[in-house]
Order: sequence, then C-alpha cells, then structure tokens
Amino acid sequence: MLNQFSRTQLLVGPEGMEKLQSSRVAVFGVGGVGGYTVEALVRSGIGALDLIDDDRVCLTNLNRQLHATRKTVGHYKVDAAEERIHEINPDCVVRTYKTFYMPDTKDLFDFSEYDYVVDAIDTVKGKLTLVEAARAAGTPIICSMGAGNKMDPTAFRVADIYKTSVCPLARVMRTECRKRGIKHLKVVYSTEQPTRPLEDPSISCRSHCICPPGARKCTVRRDIPGSTAFVPSVVGLIIAGEVVKDLIGR
Repeated sequence: MLNQFSRTQLLVGPEGMEKLQSSRVAVFGVGGVGGYTVEALVRSGIGALDLIDDDRVCLTNLNRQLHATRKTVGHYKVDAAEERIHEINPDCVVRTYKTFYMPDTKDLFDFSEYDYVVDAIDTVKGKLTLVEAARAAGTPIICSMGAGNKMDPTAFRVADIYKTSVCPLARVMRTECRKRGIKHLKVVYSTEQPTRPLEDPSISCRSHCICPPGARKCTVRRDIPGSTAFVPSVVGLIIAGEVVKDLIGR
C-alpha cells in the first residue's frame, strides 16, 4: 500500500522498512548537527526517537538549526524537534530529556534500550561518557567531531577514530579513547583546517549574551565558534545515513 515511506522502501525493501520502524535511536544533542540527523531519521521511518538536549532555541541558532525559527526562539530544542517530528510522522514514538549529558546524568539512560546512539554533543567529557556507556551496553554509536569553524561541506569523511586526521577534536578523542582501551569508534570528521573565528564585540555572544537566566552559557568557551547553514546540516545527514545503513545491514 502506498504510504509516506514508499520511496524509501523501493531502496531498502519491506524487511528494511520493518527494521527501521522497529528501531529506537537516541540522539544526544539536537542542535545544528543533531537536528538534521533527527529530521532524516524520522523521514526514513525510524519508529522511536529519544532526544536529549537541555538547551533552548536562541536567535543565533536560526542560521543553521533546522527547528530554529522565529516562532521557536526560547523554546526547548527537544520540544521544537518533537513537534516537527510529529508533523512528519505522527506514529513516531518520541521521548525527550531536557538534560545535558555528562557523567552525573548518565544513569538516567538505559543504553540497552537503544538500537543505535548518535553523539552530536560538543564536550569531550560528555562524548567519552557516551561512548563508554554505549560500549558497555553493546549498542552501536556514531560520533560527530568538530563541525564549527568549517566552510567546506565536501571535506567530511566517515572513519574509525584512529584513521582521522586534521580535526583538533578528533585528535583529543583519539588520545582519550586510547587511554580507555576503546579500540574502535565510528566518527564523522572533516579534513578541512578550521578557520579561527573573528572576535567582533559588536556581534559577539560574549558581549551580548541573550541566553535565559540559569542556562548553560556558550560564552564559557575559549572561542565562540562560527558556523553556517551548509556544514552542520551535511554532517547530520551523513550521520543519519550511516545509522540507517547500519540498522538494515547495508
């Protein structure tokens, strides 16, 4: 019977669609990268999604984050993403967590429930905690390396963490994974040398922060990264493609 996933089924077959519809995927971080991952997963027919992010949509997110619109500014990102998911597929089961994933919140999650985990967060400590939790549960995981300060969407590659180069975040992750005895980790990384962002006080979040009171501040970073509409989106879509292909055994 013709349905919204018919075109996908022409490529993956009925068994592939059944696998996707019976899968639960957790996406940690639903910003520039994770938002596009979620979009592609729901349009691919994933039956259940867990969305984990404690951040709210900010005016500065409108240049790159899929669920960021003038209407959703100030809303929790997971709530905006859930609303969009159900506009696409009302049957998709969504659980949201307004939580920043770190060692002190990891016990909120049972990784054995997931068929796949997507790491789209931006702290090394959080990423490593995610990787170790997924590994302990035997759940496959894919990690996004640095997407900020990049301008070339064609420079992204899928590789094992130990096959990466150039990316500063991947270099740190390689070292930390080696220390922890993590032998393999699928990542998406860029071979492009990152651009150092301009320090322009007139448009800097450091000078004009509009985050709500009590929110985590992006200004605690050494540099506030620049980003575009066409780089994080590509990373998110690459990740979604890898998840789908792995789930159906392609």
